[in-house]
Amino acid sequence: MDKQPILQAIQAAGTQTSLATAIGIHPTFVSQWAKNRRPVPAKWCIPIEEATAGAVTRYDLRPDIFGPAPTKEGEAA
Repeated sequence: MDKQPILQAIQAAGTQTSLATAIGIHPTFVSQWAKNRRPVPAKWCIPIEEATAGAVTRYDLRPDIFGPAPTKEGEAA
């Protein structure tokens, strides 16, 4: 299985602290998400998507809330 989306986001940002700083939260929260102690809250999914320049999307982080990623027009479903 692929790496967890939050771990991909941390990698894209460089470090847990870098990701936390980019979205304006304490690094402890990012650490808890990375260790599966709590899911990434929906309100932080779009800021993470923006901080990673779309490398990790809200759909990757919380498909239970945002659903599957939309397909591009003309792309096979």
